[in-house]
Amino acid sequence: MTAKQKKMLTRIIVAAALLIALAFAPVTGPLRLILYLVPYLLVGYDILIKAAKGIRNGRIFDENFLMAVATLGAIAIALYDKTGDYTEAVAVMLFYQIGEWFQAYAVGKSRRNISELMDIRPDYANVERNGTLERVDPEAVETGSVIVVQPGEKVPIDGVVLRGSSSLNTSALTGESVPRSVAAGEEITSGCINLTGVLHIKTTKRFGDSTVSQILELVENASSRKSRSEAFITRFARVYTPIVFFGALALAVVPPLVRLWGMGLEPAWSD
Repeated sequence: MTAKQKKMLTRIIVAAALLIALAFAPVTGPLRLILYLVPYLLVGYDILIKAAKGIRNGRIFDENFLMAVATLGAIAIALYDKTGDYTEAVAVMLFYQIGEWFQAYAVGKSRRNISELMDIRPDYANVERNGTLERVDPEAVETGSVIVVQPGEKVPIDGVVLRGSSSLNTSALTGESVPRSVAAGEEITSGCINLTGVLHIKTTKRFGDSTVSQILELVENASSRKSRSEAFITRFARVYTPIVFFGALALAVVPPLVRLWGMGLEPAWSD
């Protein structure tokens, strides 16, 4: 959990505690409004700031604007009706921020998992040529080449063990914490970490077709798909938000006008 997430969680907990306490507080009048504004601003001041910045920058209809209008409208209705019930405004902002916190936490955890997964990418491969080891780029290794993986190194390319035996750490690939033992004649996948003995491996695939390369490609493709989804949601919000806003405005204005005309009265601006 990042420092920002911890701060947001603290704000949510304090605001929720204040909201519960105010539900039992025998306070009325302007003081009640002031007391309810404390948890409201505590948990939602950043939403109001983002909504104001969006209006200033011409990006009016977004989720921040919608939340600001909904909660401030609830406060205005409570003031107009003189009910003193500001709980809904604070609760809506509170639940919205709880949802945002869970989303930020999940995204942060996914990013950390992806960062850990990216550690399986090998930096080099030791190719055995004329009895000597040559450190080369894994992408330059041809199928059928003999590579040597020493203790502590990552297996760069899929292959078959020619000589040697060792234990492999496969946790980055499978999540299994128990090391896997391999010996001559057994297949070995890239991305594992050699723990003990020296392994001579004959490659059966090129780096681009190996297990580690395919995993990294899936991660990158998943990230790009997520970006397209987020872009769609942003475009959808630009249409959805004004519809909700003007629809709510119409529901608030039209019924009183209908009642006025039904009573034979006309609004002041009809002149």
